[in-house]
Amino acid sequence: MTQQGALLTMISIAAALLFSLVWAWIRRTRRDSALTAPVGEVPARAAVLAVFPGLYVATTKHGQPLERLAIRGLGFRSKADLTITDAGVALDLTGQPRVFLDVSRIAGAAQATVAIDRVVEPDGLTRIDWRTDDGTVVDTYFRPQDASARALADAVSGILIPTPTGTDA
Repeated sequence: MTQQGALLTMISIAAALLFSLVWAWIRRTRRDSALTAPVGEVPARAAVLAVFPGLYVATTKHGQPLERLAIRGLGFRSKADLTITDAGVALDLTGQPRVFLDVSRIAGAAQATVAIDRVVEPDGLTRIDWRTDDGTVVDTYFRPQDASARALADAVSGILIPTPTGTDA
């Protein structure tokens, strides 16, 4: 094979791989188009309890930490701030509108070790379980920068409405 033939082969393979990635992402966004994040501001009456800067990792299907969801505004990893208020949790991702999870949407919070392409020390991520508009439960993963994942999980758990079966809102 000539040098030009090898170059054309490599370019063809790279183009096919790139096309496959784009096609897969388009299919994923179509699959997840019914799922929406609750974009909005924190209610004016809400008291800010804590702010946690860090890294937003991903939002996945509930209980499936390796199945990324392509929810608009939550599709890609980003620097972020989580603001915990007595009314819910606000997610401020770089370049995206604010997502506000009202306390009634939040199903729980816990620590995690793995999500999509992020594996950390045991329990180094915080997982927030919440309901989309259609009632689907999803998991959002966050890596706190200046605090422990336990502190963030405890802060979120502290605002949940207790029920007879536990803290599941």
